[in-house]
Amino acid sequence: MKDARVHTGKSGEARAAHYLEAQGFSLVAQNWRTRSGEIDIIAFCKNTLVFVEVKTLPHGNAEMLAHVLGSAKQKRIVEISKCFLAINRQYSKSYIRYDVIVIDMPGFPEVYHIENAFSELL
Repeated sequence: MKDARVHTGKSGEARAAHYLEAQGFSLVAQNWRTRSGEIDIIAFCKNTLVFVEVKTLPHGNAEMLAHVLGSAKQKRIVEISKCFLAINRQYSKSYIRYDVIVIDMPGFPEVYHIENAFSELL
């Protein structure tokens, strides 16, 4: 069961990365890790550094999405992004954005991109 979830997640992340590139983003990093977690995709476009959480939810719905992206998850992503920025000072003058890309959720486009899904102010 876990192997299937990992495969589904990795496949969704690959599709999200391809989508972002097709939209003109440059991929900076994928699966960027710290001890406290990871950011699925970090991309750059038009002076904006975007931290992207990818959720592949072929059996999901809006309520499930809200649950898996709760305030604790958002806070963790923001903290990890601060670690990335501390190490990668070349992005210090960039705008920062937190997006979510949802893959295969029924009732939504196959790749559903939510720009500015949340902010540092939680």
